[in-house]
Amino acid sequence: MRHDEPRTNAPPAERIGSLPSDGPVKRTPPRQNHWQFWIDRGGTFTDIVGRDPNGPLITHKLLSENPERYSDAVIQGIRDVLEMAGCTVGCASGDVSADMTGGSLRSILATQSLNPTTQSPIRATIDVVKMGTTVATNALLERKGEPTVLVITQGFGDALRIGYQERPDLFAREIVLPSLLYERVIEVRERYDADGHVLIPVDPDAVRSDLQVTFDAGIRAVAIVFMHGYRYPDHERAVADIARDIGYTQISVSHEVSPLVKLVSRGDTTVADAYLSPILRRYVAGMSARIDEQTHDDKEKHGARLLLMQSNGGLTDARRFRGRDSILSGPAGGVVGAVATAGQAGFHKIIGFDMGGTSTDVFHYAGSLERAFDTKVANVRL
Repeated sequence: MRHDEPRTNAPPAERIGSLPSDGPVKRTPPRQNHWQFWIDRGGTFTDIVGRDPNGPLITHKLLSENPERYSDAVIQGIRDVLEMAGCTVGCASGDVSADMTGGSLRSILATQSLNPTTQSPIRATIDVVKMGTTVATNALLERKGEPTVLVITQGFGDALRIGYQERPDLFAREIVLPSLLYERVIEVRERYDADGHVLIPVDPDAVRSDLQVTFDAGIRAVAIVFMHGYRYPDHERAVADIARDIGYTQISVSHEVSPLVKLVSRGDTTVADAYLSPILRRYVAGMSARIDEQTHDDKEKHGARLLLMQSNGGLTDARRFRGRDSILSGPAGGVVGAVATAGQAGFHKIIGFDMGGTSTDVFHYAGSLERAFDTKVANVRL
């Protein structure tokens, strides 16, 4: 679907000064004669908005999973939008037209999309791709994250399993505990007191021995959570260095992931980060490589920027996207978009209903964005 409208530098949602950007992304003006894309990849459908270098917006929807037709919905969606604009393979930036008929478009999709392995690069120059995704949310719901070991202060190995002993149904006879994200627990004999005095130092040899056993079992992700670690992180750093030396590829430490008081919430968030970050890292790396491969232009010294929506509603560079920030990436985009749209219409208090094919999100907005420091997603405390 094509929408002709005056060209602006960014969609309305990006021009709201009160929306969080979380710091990492510098606001840079869009490059002239370059495409821009905004993408919402859900569990069932992927929605794409592309801005033609000449100004018009083009919208497109396709299935997120359709292996018989394409290997990746985001890349295929970008191709489809460019083809809708008449920008076929070999098109230079700005050389677009909208004179394609539905029949010719269907013909192109039939011949080029059914066999993704034979597709040629698009060769159109793309400035930026901004995307919200439910990849982490779905991995959490389906428990398909990275096998993880929890390293915690001795005596607190069951702390995350016990949690806060909250009972959703006070009179239920059978209490069903949620499945844990970590597979193993290593209890480390270490301790700071509340004033930062070392009561028990870390034994590096014992820690190395325990971590090596877990590493040899095939686990590559570790979550390190110590009592008072949010305030006195030296012991967490020491254990992280040992894990890194052994070869763990994902090391999440609580004083970096969630430097807040409360061992259980801090621990849950750190475990979720270790559990999801490797999945996201592989997804983002693959996505970035495919975008660069599809849009590479010898005249350009740099490829398209890939920015991802975080749970706080702000964008971050794909290289800084972490599991802790990704769980509500998709729903946060709906909130930001609805607030921007309602604001343009003069409404400053709204109730939002964001229904997708896999899940539905409901939210309220009373004039300002609220921040939640504790929440629960898929029975996981964060």
